[in-house]
Amino acid sequence: MSGVVTLTVAEAEGEARLDRWLKRHFPEITQGQVEKLCRTGQVRVDGGRVKASTRVAPGQQVRVPPLPKAVPATAPRPEAGISEADARMIQAAVLWKDEHIIALNKPPGLPSQGGSGQGGRHVDGLAPALAFGYKDRPKLVHRLDKDTSGVLLLARTDRVARALSEAFRSRSTRKIYWAAVAGVPSPKMGTVRFGLVKAPGHGRGGEGEKMVAVHPAKVDETEGAKRATTDYAVLDALGSRAAWVALVPITGRTHQLRAHMAEIGHPIVGDGKYGGSGQENLGDGWGAQLGGEISRKLHLHARSISFDHPVTGKRITLTAPLPDHMKRTWKTLGWSEADVPADPFAEEA
Repeated sequence: MSGVVTLTVAEAEGEARLDRWLKRHFPEITQGQVEKLCRTGQVRVDGGRVKASTRVAPGQQVRVPPLPKAVPATAPRPEAGISEADARMIQAAVLWKDEHIIALNKPPGLPSQGGSGQGGRHVDGLAPALAFGYKDRPKLVHRLDKDTSGVLLLARTDRVARALSEAFRSRSTRKIYWAAVAGVPSPKMGTVRFGLVKAPGHGRGGEGEKMVAVHPAKVDETEGAKRATTDYAVLDALGSRAAWVALVPITGRTHQLRAHMAEIGHPIVGDGKYGGSGQENLGDGWGAQLGGEISRKLHLHARSISFDHPVTGKRITLTAPLPDHMKRTWKTLGWSEADVPADPFAEEA
């Protein structure tokens, strides 16, 4: 592009981060170039200096200077760098899609977003492989823990992303998780209301990422604690040693389901962080190991999600098949997916 141009943010574009808005209009520009242009005052909004993270609104005027030479069409996009194997893997994980939303059955072990040492191998980093001919890559609207599998939604436009994010905040979206836990919770259906607060420290074991349960009566007096609520229902059991439970997070705190189940004495199988990797479950409800292969992977799966489609208004319910390691466990323990209701809380609701 040669010469300075001034563009008006369209009504249909809503509010968007400036860097994303620019890359939508000028796909050849990199994130580093956007930040440099903003830092040096070459990109301005309504005449004023801005940061790359500044949000632009409909009607605002964006001054864009001459941009660096475009990347040849045959060259890979700068943010891509995705191997063919990873592209096939993430595309095979697509559970459902339309022109507005993509739903994945996220594999266990794949982070939702990048972190220390993750590089680009996470759902967000692989999102360009999910563009399927669209100009923009889809955007995450919520997250799952690295070792948690199951339904994960991405939006194909900023407007849909905002609508879905608001649905999560307003709790009109319903998520049901399946888990195998040590012991059998009693009563068979109940609600956990312990608050959660981040543990202090940043040790080698990841203590800084661990959540500590706080009694509901002490949440308000505990600095940094947030209220958290989880509904649970026992779907099947192996004697008194293990149970198949359905979990509904009423709130959406970090590690909420894992911390809550551990706090009531029934940690999720394979959860070394909250269940104690060195413990054996002897039938008293403590310990997250059942021995052998079963104990090596976390048994927590985002089984289904229901939400109102932000464009069509229709109620959408998506269900994700169990990952292979949980299928093997279910077969070993004699549990059958066909024997339980899709929503065991429906009658209660």
